[in-house]
Amino acid sequence: MKRAKHSPEQIIRLLRDAERLVGEGRTVPEACRELGFSQQSYYRWRTRFGQMNEQEARRLKDLERENRQLKAIVAEKELEIRGLQEIAKEKW
Repeated sequence: MKRAKHSPEQIIRLLRDAERLVGEGRTVPEACRELGFSQQSYYRWRTRFGQMNEQEARRLKDLERENRQLKAIVAEKELEIRGLQEIAKEKW
């Protein structure tokens, strides 16, 4: 089965749609099937995104991207520092 990659905004919309369908009397599996995702995804997404709105999800996505960039910068600097330390050891 092909795996779809949904943005946080899409996930929140799907969760809201599923909640609406459940509120109309459908079961969670029926709502998930109708919207095209698994019941397992519903519960996983609800745990992660359940209380967020789309703006908060966008902010989370931006912060995660920034965090990845900062980690890459720190790793690069750490490599530079270790390289300079090795050079300094050889000179003395």
